[in-house]
Amino acid sequence: MNSTVLSKPTFLSEDFLLETDFSKLLYLDYASKQPIIDYHCHLSPHDIANNRKFNNISEIWLAGDHYKWRAMRTLGISEKYITGDATDQEKFQKWAETVPYTMRNPLYHWTHLELKRYFGIEELLSEKNAMGVYHEASTLLQSEEFHTQGLLKKMNVELVCSTDDPIDNLEYHKMAKNNKVKTLLFPAFRPDKAYTVESPSEYIKYLNSLTKASGVEIISYSDLLSALQHRVDFFDLNGCKLSDHGIEQLYFYPLGIYHIDTLFQRLISGKSLNQEEIRYFKFHTLYELSKMYHAKGWSQQFHLGALRNTNERMLRILGPDNGFDSIGDFSQARALGSFLNLLDSTDQLAKTILYNINPSDNEVMATMIGNFNDGSVKGKIQFGSGWWFLDQKDGMEKQINTLSNMGLLSCFVGMLTDSRSFLSFPRHEFFRRILCNLIGKDVEKGELPADEQWLGKLVSDISYHNAKAYFGFGEK
Repeated sequence: MNSTVLSKPTFLSEDFLLETDFSKLLYLDYASKQPIIDYHCHLSPHDIANNRKFNNISEIWLAGDHYKWRAMRTLGISEKYITGDATDQEKFQKWAETVPYTMRNPLYHWTHLELKRYFGIEELLSEKNAMGVYHEASTLLQSEEFHTQGLLKKMNVELVCSTDDPIDNLEYHKMAKNNKVKTLLFPAFRPDKAYTVESPSEYIKYLNSLTKASGVEIISYSDLLSALQHRVDFFDLNGCKLSDHGIEQLYFYPLGIYHIDTLFQRLISGKSLNQEEIRYFKFHTLYELSKMYHAKGWSQQFHLGALRNTNERMLRILGPDNGFDSIGDFSQARALGSFLNLLDSTDQLAKTILYNINPSDNEVMATMIGNFNDGSVKGKIQFGSGWWFLDQKDGMEKQINTLSNMGLLSCFVGMLTDSRSFLSFPRHEFFRRILCNLIGKDVEKGELPADEQWLGKLVSDISYHNAKAYFGFGEK
């Protein structure tokens, strides 16, 4: 019996994730040529402005990456080699041992895309070649083109927005601007601590810091708003165009159901609020902030639905943001709609991007945005790209398809990294390939016309032009 030898596709070839000829055309001739605007990330402004040189690949690749940490813990690797006191070489060795076991997790794709795009390393990482890859990549990181600014240039990153607390003095944003760093660096206003009031003692400490930053003595709720307005003004003068909020859900109450200054006075006297009072305080403060953003012409981002710090034992040992968060199943629609409606009722609803971490909320978000797109701005209210646990192939496809079915994909502002790593920018390539593949497959099935010029424009807009226009970067 004769056997047929099937040709095997090459892993991470030029056609990676592109299943049709039209998909390849859209990606190679249109999407791939666009610069990157990364309008939400957690990169260090200090590292960008000072053009940081990393000592080795573990420093730039493993530190702070809770995606990798979760995988290593799942494999049974000791915390010593994750966030502990093992050497950087030892930590890299353990990560390399983990990588073959991450197949079908996006980490496997990201790992090899990053090795290939930044360092030209096409070997599949494993325990066998770990030290060779470690030394090759670490050596390259010592050269100027592999310092932070060079890495951004290598990936054609035009602009990044960091994530900054209102108390930040933005000195590194100013430094980057004065030094004419090629990749533009803008701040984004992240005031979560201004309404995180579960612990009065911690909140009082934060208010003291906000007082120092703003010059406003905060002894009343109106003082808090004055201090926040002062910081909004300061951020605006330094190029800020958007805010960001990480919350479980948006809350809504009739205004005045609680006396807000009475709640504030209890907090600064060290007394705790009950759950409903905490939620009202968050709602009221977000409402006031949202009006400030609208007045400045900013966009606001709401990252909704994460269930954080579920492992209390590890929270005590390691602190927050170490990989012990998950998807939450919070009710979103009614309060979200009411919150947006309250702002819209006085025409003070800023451009808004809604991100959900729970895929069961995709249709909620995709239909909610249509309620408040009023014709004043193209895509004024956005269903944001697949976020956190959903920034993988299946999650991105579902977000794109849901937006396509219930809104206008053509108005979408596209991808962001939401990352702390300077090696994360191939995620934009990953997204663009997925986008082009979905459209290319529709063309092949006869569900879309084979209009190269128009579809090329559509993917170029989603990859770059829509975000540039939406946020107004560079405008006075």
